Amino acid sequence: MGTAQAKAPGGSRSHVTTLKKRAEFQRVRKGARWAGDAFVLEGKARGSEGGPQPPAGPRFGFTVTRQIGKAVERNRIRRRLKAAVDGVAPGHARGDFDYVVIARRPALTTDFAALEADLVKALGRVHKHKAPARGR
Repeated sequence: MGTAQAKAPGGSRSHVTTLKKRAEFQRVRKGARWAGDAFVLEGKARGSEGGPQPPAGPRFGFTVTRQIGKAVERNRIRRRLKAAVDGVAPGHARGDFDYVVIARRPALTTDFAALEADLVKALGRVHKHKAPARGR
C-alpha cells in the first residue's frame, strides 16, 4: 500500500502557503505594488528581520473585502484567485517573497486564463520594481 497524502477538505490539495497574521500583511504593504482590473498584487522580499524563520518558498495572502459582495461571491473570488496563484506560482513566484492579492469585483467574471496572464505580468512587475516611497 502507498502512503496517504494530506488533502484539504473537498478533496483538493492547496500548494499555496498563506500569510496568517496581520503583521505579515502590513509588512508586505510597504513593498512593490501592481494594480489591474481584477486584483492588486503587493509583494516584498523577506529579509532577515530576526525572529522565527518563516517557511521556505513564496507565501501569499488574500484579501477580499465586504464591499465586493456577499459571502458566496467573496468565497468564489478567493477560490478563483487561489487557483490562479496555485497554477502560476511555481514558475513565476520567488521563494524569498511574500505577496498579498487584493481582490476587486471583476475577479468574479474575468476569464480564468486572463486572470492567470495578469498574475504572471503582476509578478514580473513586482519583482522588477523597487518599493515606492510611501508617506506616513
